[in-house]
Amino acid sequence: MRHVLSILVRNQSGVLVRVASMFSRREFNIDSLSVGVTETAEFSRITVVVHGDEELIDQMMKQLEKLPDVVEVQALSPETSVFRGTTLIKVKADDTNRLDVLKMAEIFRAHVVDVRPTTLIFEITGDDEKVTAFLQLLSPYGILETIRAGLIALERGEHTIYENCEEREYYGKNLL
Repeated sequence: MRHVLSILVRNQSGVLVRVASMFSRREFNIDSLSVGVTETAEFSRITVVVHGDEELIDQMMKQLEKLPDVVEVQALSPETSVFRGTTLIKVKADDTNRLDVLKMAEIFRAHVVDVRPTTLIFEITGDDEKVTAFLQLLSPYGILETIRAGLIALERGEHTIYENCEEREYYGKNLL
């Protein structure tokens, strides 16, 4: 089963390596990984998509919480969160099919970011199902390249990841 973990970390060099190493050492496979600064320069947020049962996810979260730079770990559910990913798609599009391809892009709210005589590059933002459906429709025209950025997510409503933050007694100690 797919799970999305939101990890609030201190914005310091090497944090991403330490978090990713935890997954690697314990042989957890990462499907998607995104990192970005938050509204506060002190923190960054890592969004990780992993597969596993509830017990495995619980174990992952406990291991992450032991890392000194990790401030909070939150499992996000699709029912109470917003998930988005960005994809760039380069597709063949010449005078014979360009209008058809552009009409499909409009339906999916994809944006044209580059136009050349024989190609178009689209940027599409949305959940995996939306992006996959768009790719399937573009496939007959000839997809030349795609790149998907990692998923990002936030919990809906007034709740934030900061609500459960607490200074851990072992912060700053070498646990590895």
